[in-house]
Amino acid sequence: MISGDRSVLQGKMGAFWYTLQEMRKHFDRIDIICPYVSAGNVGMSESGHRFAGAGDDGGEIFFHPCPQSLLFQIPWITNKGKVLIQEHGHDVMTVHDYPPFYNGIGAKRLHKKTGIPYATEIHHIVGWPKAANLQEVIGREMSHFFLKRITSAAVAVRTVNNTVAKQVKRFGVPESKVHVISSFYLDKTILSGEYKPPVSYDISFCGRLVPNKGLSELIDALAELPTVRLLVIGDGPERQKMEAKVKELGIANRVTFLGWLPTQEAVSGAMQTARIFVMNSKSEGGPRIALEAMACGLPVIVTPVGVMPEAIEDGVNGVFTTGETADLVEKISVLLADEALMKSMGNEAKKVLELYERSTLMKNYADFLKNLA
Repeated sequence: MISGDRSVLQGKMGAFWYTLQEMRKHFDRIDIICPYVSAGNVGMSESGHRFAGAGDDGGEIFFHPCPQSLLFQIPWITNKGKVLIQEHGHDVMTVHDYPPFYNGIGAKRLHKKTGIPYATEIHHIVGWPKAANLQEVIGREMSHFFLKRITSAAVAVRTVNNTVAKQVKRFGVPESKVHVISSFYLDKTILSGEYKPPVSYDISFCGRLVPNKGLSELIDALAELPTVRLLVIGDGPERQKMEAKVKELGIANRVTFLGWLPTQEAVSGAMQTARIFVMNSKSEGGPRIALEAMACGLPVIVTPVGVMPEAIEDGVNGVFTTGETADLVEKISVLLADEALMKSMGNEAKKVLELYERSTLMKNYADFLKNLA
């Protein structure tokens, strides 16, 4: 049983969709309790929606979105979870948790009612190491205050990189509970193809358009690089603001907002229409998208957040940036001016595919959950 993501019911073939495709090879049945999904998104606000394609070469997967708002998510997890466990006899539960920790609270209550063992998953500490706004500051402080309490009944706490593991320990989670189990599942069949699309841009950027991703600073840097072209892949609440900003700076003719793309194949193809990839986040758990760009052979400029310090050797298979405008200008201009460096860096970056190969990491994750039971 999984408590968390609803993106699949919103019609998105994102990271969670691909994760489920692999997870069902390791379990007979997976039930996913998630927040409310409006009727406009696939029309699936009712409980028990079956994951498309499930059952043909793996276990059955069912979604159970809460029929009401997030205010009712905690009792929904507790009560619906109890019914499902009674009906299907689940062995283990995993909970993707983040502020305001309604998943963790619900899971803790469900555990007390049923005794089901569970793991809490902390993929990313909101606002750490750097907060993008007041909301992230509040999220960071909530994590500091609540993580030890929320995870007290969990058998294990899964983190996805060493940086997050160290921080949750500092927040008081017992070291014996903390496990680093990577979630950066890279698909060789998609990312290692020989075909490369024509290059039309200098920089590609991909992510949900929110303040944390640092797109605003990247746009400021672009304004100081008069011949550089940028492709922005993704959507989110900051999109309209960022589109207005490039117009105000007079660089709209050099920036393309592509929007959200429906498949991983489409995303990787779009990223490769640029010469380099920039990831400028203030905090991350991964990000997987930067690893995917590396697997495609793109030279990357990244902030040292999430798994990046573990995956990048500065100047060899990528370049670190502070994320500030002046530093971005310097790093981008130096890299774009050196074709030989871009080629060698891209070749070194491809090796990340062997470190984070999807089927191997998914088996490790499945074994981790099974051992909890």
